[in-house]
Amino acid sequence: MAIKTLKDLKAIKLPKPSAPLPYFITMHGRTFTFRDLKHVLGAADISKAGDRKAGLAATDEIMREAARAVLSGLTLQHFFDHPLTNNQGQIDSVMWVNYDIDHATFATIAHLTFGELKDDLLKSTGAHIRQIGAALTGVMVAALTKLLDVHELVLLAKKLKTGASAKARTVVGLPGTLSSRLQPNHPTDNLSGMTMLLYTGLSMGSGDAILGLNPAIDNVANISATLHHLDKIRRETGAPTQICVLSHIKTQLACLKEGAPVEIMFQSLAGTERTLTDEFDVTVELLDHAYETMQTSSPLVGIAENFMYFETGQGSELTYNKHEGMDMATTEALCYGLARRYSPFMVNNVTGFIGPETHLDNHEMIYSCLQDHFMGKLMGLAMGMAPCYTLHSQVTIEGQQMATELLTAAGANFFMDVYLGTDRMLAYFDTSGHDDQTLRETYNLRPAPEFLAWAISRGIFIEDADGNVQRGANWGNPKIFCTAEGKFQEGEFQRLQESVPAIYGFENAGARPSNRVARLMKANQAIGREAIYADLRPAEIGDIALRELHTAANNKSEHLNDPTLGAILADSVLKTLKAEYNDVQIVISDGLSAEAIHHNIPNLLPVLLDGLNSRKLNIGQPILAPFGRVKLAESIGDALAAQLIVTLIGERPGGDALASCSMSAYFAYRLNDKVTQKAAADFSGNAEIHYEYSVLSNIYSGGLPSIEAGSVIAEKVFEILQYKAAGNRLENLMQHHLIPH
Repeated sequence: MAIKTLKDLKAIKLPKPSAPLPYFITMHGRTFTFRDLKHVLGAADISKAGDRKAGLAATDEIMREAARAVLSGLTLQHFFDHPLTNNQGQIDSVMWVNYDIDHATFATIAHLTFGELKDDLLKSTGAHIRQIGAALTGVMVAALTKLLDVHELVLLAKKLKTGASAKARTVVGLPGTLSSRLQPNHPTDNLSGMTMLLYTGLSMGSGDAILGLNPAIDNVANISATLHHLDKIRRETGAPTQICVLSHIKTQLACLKEGAPVEIMFQSLAGTERTLTDEFDVTVELLDHAYETMQTSSPLVGIAENFMYFETGQGSELTYNKHEGMDMATTEALCYGLARRYSPFMVNNVTGFIGPETHLDNHEMIYSCLQDHFMGKLMGLAMGMAPCYTLHSQVTIEGQQMATELLTAAGANFFMDVYLGTDRMLAYFDTSGHDDQTLRETYNLRPAPEFLAWAISRGIFIEDADGNVQRGANWGNPKIFCTAEGKFQEGEFQRLQESVPAIYGFENAGARPSNRVARLMKANQAIGREAIYADLRPAEIGDIALRELHTAANNKSEHLNDPTLGAILADSVLKTLKAEYNDVQIVISDGLSAEAIHHNIPNLLPVLLDGLNSRKLNIGQPILAPFGRVKLAESIGDALAAQLIVTLIGERPGGDALASCSMSAYFAYRLNDKVTQKAAADFSGNAEIHYEYSVLSNIYSGGLPSIEAGSVIAEKVFEILQYKAAGNRLENLMQHHLIPH
């Protein structure tokens, strides 16, 4: 198999940035002025929460159609000649990569307006559309997409279903197939819990795309152990698929170096360099290195043709306020232009994962997913979709199901299988194995051929004489994998089942969960959604004296819909603070679940303080900050000049009543001396880095118990202060026992 050679960035043909141009149009007696291309692109899209917050959305339908009229009349060459720059007027590395296009094809279409391009594609076959897609930058693709209605987004994407497959042990994206990523996430990375969820998903015919787990703990030891475990399950069941643990790319590279089976390399992507580097700790150079390493070192060398897996989703750039003035769909398209560089095996879109600050309701989420799927397919990617939601948004399970129906009609390559739709670690809601099978039966689709043959051999599916695939006797029965010497092991199955929270039961009604199971699942989800709106009750937090500081969010509504307000202290509060220079400052905030604070802090805080005091550290009086977000640590840390800020914060409620009490501890290490800051900058590639972060999640009685968590948090504090580092740099230093002096 030929290895694709990455083009050096300096060899990519770039136009010279120029001053932004205003655009004018008169429509029905009204004159509209758009300050630049970014404004035109934002106003041309449907109204979405994130774009409204950024001041990019049109104020009414007439303005939106005016922006679309402007786009319709602009040529592709105009967009090529006027690249969207960052706030400093420069072409950043993500935009730079997007200009690596098929210039020969572009020369034949550069004269077309976007209106003409739209009409041409609608009259074309998939092969022609794919050829055109290879000649477009992400910004051009976003501009075209804003001219398409729902039927057109579905129709054009469906034409692109052929020819967008990717190969590892299975081939994903073939016509007539619908694959799934089996996601056995567990709040404490419990291997038995993972096993139960893997058995359950495999028994539903899920996992032909990949067995992919999001870890709760991202360090080399845990990720290596998890990779080996997934590989063990894959081998024991005989399922022809591939494995991936979705940790940070630096952790995976370290695991691969130590011999762990890193078959597919994962990383989340962003559409601006500042988000990619500052928030995700990734550079294009690092992605290049990972790609080239996998081409020679993956266990699938000689088997696979594609080795990378990326996740994206509209809104991350805006959430971090690093969108460089671009709307969410445009930065998402830029992600696809970056992903295209590496010919990935999978790209999974998780629009809806962030919350109401980006997508408020079902309409915004569904339309954005259709945009994302089309844009990715047009740019040649093997797109999977994860239309998902969190309980603090107004997106619902019904909206999610509508999205999956439309996306299946549009030819999505795969969906997720999160058991009963409830992610037990990430506390959000995704598609399930039941959903995947329902969609297969509705649209007459089947798993990848290699995986289907295996599933038929296990009685999970049957194929009749006419080639029709149906559920077999073992579909949805995880007990078929819990055997020894051909006999079912009741005790082992019970042990595995007890290791998974929010399991609810295994009874099915055809391709759907039984009514009893569905009622339990949805009732618990309703309780979790209610927890979002609970108020913080200081009297229930314990007897330790706290000082209360208020954020810029004045109420629950502002807090939920604009995360930037919860990330800073109110101006009136900041004026009262002065530097205290403590080693550790503890901050307690309700975040997205006040109940998590009531549930955990009374037991956790005394243990944590005792542990910290045993090391004779200088500790500031703990702070209570209602309506806070994780980044509030920086506002407080800078004001008080604390070395390390430990934020104990309620996470978004998960899928059962107990998980609505889940809390996390975020460690924000302030880089306040030149030597440490330079070391962090060199490691991350971000010259402006000011804080490093570590996190300990899923603190509650169903995950890491609060008393135990107090000790674990204290130990992490000691490590961070000893090594003068947090996050990936801390893990790297600890792995090599490199203690700074």
